[in-house]
Amino acid sequence: MQGIIGKKIQMTSKYDDKGRLMACTLVEAGPCVITQLRTQEKDGYEAIQLGYEEKKAKNTTRPLQKHFEKAKVTPKKKLIEFRDFAEEYSGSAELNLGATLKLEDIFAQGEKVNVVGYSKGKGFQGVVKRHGFSGVNDKTHGQHNRERAPGAIGACATPSRVFKGMRMAGQTGGQRVKVKNLEILKIIPEHHLILLKGAIPGARNGYIILEK
Repeated sequence: MQGIIGKKIQMTSKYDDKGRLMACTLVEAGPCVITQLRTQEKDGYEAIQLGYEEKKAKNTTRPLQKHFEKAKVTPKKKLIEFRDFAEEYSGSAELNLGATLKLEDIFAQGEKVNVVGYSKGKGFQGVVKRHGFSGVNDKTHGQHNRERAPGAIGACATPSRVFKGMRMAGQTGGQRVKVKNLEILKIIPEHHLILLKGAIPGARNGYIILEK
């Protein structure tokens, strides 16, 4: 699987060939450096580890400093592994330790990509916001405090318990989400920017993974 690490910049819009306005997302992807090469003989699987965005050495732990020194690169904030990267890779850059991979080495305009990110965390929420419940919506006949309540959750005497997976209030957002088959509308290699059709998970400046 080929891929690269990036950061969500902002959402914008673009007109298509038929004059329709499309929602788009601007992403800064790469450049990434190869910080480790996994081999079948040593690790049991084939993969490359990519590092993205500069990090101060004083904020990097000693083991990671030595890890980056071995690859002869500066410390990076984000490290992601991509399995079987070399099998499908057809770019011009060499896949050596310390080599730099750019956006245009992996992706091209018009291709479809999968985007992985973490959705916005919304804390502890009720069933109306978390699952779209409508509530009672009726204040008559004594229903004065049930507008956003979940209602009954029991199942009477049989089976006399609450089933697992019952939709209830709880932690919302902050989960790993993958959006598949987003079209690449435009690539701006000089600024390491890529324009994707549609929305992707996460807040602004949140890290994402682009997969192919």
